Amino acid sequence: MLKSLFNWKVLVNLVVAIGVFVGLVWLTFRWLEYHTNHGQEIPVPNVVNKSVHDAVKILDDTGLEYEVDSANYDPKYRPFQVLQIYPAPGSRVKDGRTVRLKVNPRTWAQIAVPDVINKYSGLAFQRLDQVGLKIGDTIYEPSIQKDALLRILYKGNAVNPGARLPRFSVIDVVVGSGPMRNISIPNVVGLSVKEARAVIAKSMFEVGLVEYEDGGKDESDIIYYQDPASGDVRDQGMQIDLWASKKTPAELRAKVEQLNSIYRMKVDTSLPPVRYEEVHNEPSYEAPVPAPAPRRETPKVEAPKTETPKPQTTTPKPTSTTEKPKTSTSTPATGNAAKPAASTSTQQPAQKPKAKKVVVE
Repeated sequence: MLKSLFNWKVLVNLVVAIGVFVGLVWLTFRWLEYHTNHGQEIPVPNVVNKSVHDAVKILDDTGLEYEVDSANYDPKYRPFQVLQIYPAPGSRVKDGRTVRLKVNPRTWAQIAVPDVINKYSGLAFQRLDQVGLKIGDTIYEPSIQKDALLRILYKGNAVNPGARLPRFSVIDVVVGSGPMRNISIPNVVGLSVKEARAVIAKSMFEVGLVEYEDGGKDESDIIYYQDPASGDVRDQGMQIDLWASKKTPAELRAKVEQLNSIYRMKVDTSLPPVRYEEVHNEPSYEAPVPAPAPRRETPKVEAPKTETPKPQTTTPKPTSTTEKPKTSTSTPATGNAAKPAASTSTQQPAQKPKAKKVVVE
């Protein structure tokens, strides 16, 4: 068996196989060197801070491929300015190598407007701020939806939910300020149902019940009756009921009179008008009742007792002059006036005047 292995024919075949294998390996490496440009490297040019148009032109001249990738917008740099390049500038790469450019976009990335229509304005503002939209002017518009966000405006145009706007865009919002009061109801009698709907909506009212005489729903029917009547005053958002027919209001006079007897209240003008005044219920505070002061009793003053003068036993001295009568300015308690004492030829003993009775109340 060993003798057969060292046969010259076997050795020739083995040498031929090894030669073919070495030749194939050599050809493979030569092809790779040719295909990959082995030993031919190009330095990556520095295009950072250049515009993307200038950077692309430089890469084309050097024989390098490029791929542009936009980063987050940075207002500190110019739009379409190259911020970064990979591989780094100065690196040596093969001819035809793809170089990636990171470029500052023209503006912020676009975002979708959230659905905040008819939502409370406080929550709507918070949601808009979360997605990156800035609130500009707040416009208040009469609406029955008080404090609700009615519309979103971008550069004066209404924006629907889901529309895409640049991040940090300034938008204006329309918020309901509550219903308007005391609005005159328009006259829609004689108009078609379609025209009446437009007039009612323009006057900030709503269409209520629409009753068609023939039972159909033809928008071209003529309005021959409405409730409330035109000229009445109502608040915004109130409903107006309509009666429509293919006939004219003049042809339905009897029907109109019947509806008037139902929906029009007759007011007795002989009675005085009733005035309604708004009463403000304010909390009342009662002042504390002070404790009763102790009652002071006034002591009663007793009247002095009147003493009757006793006649003197001694003989009075004669008087040469006549006593003048004395007039009392106060009336005594008995009501009798004092009489003057008259002088007589006979001398009488002098008497003391009686004490006056004083009553103290």
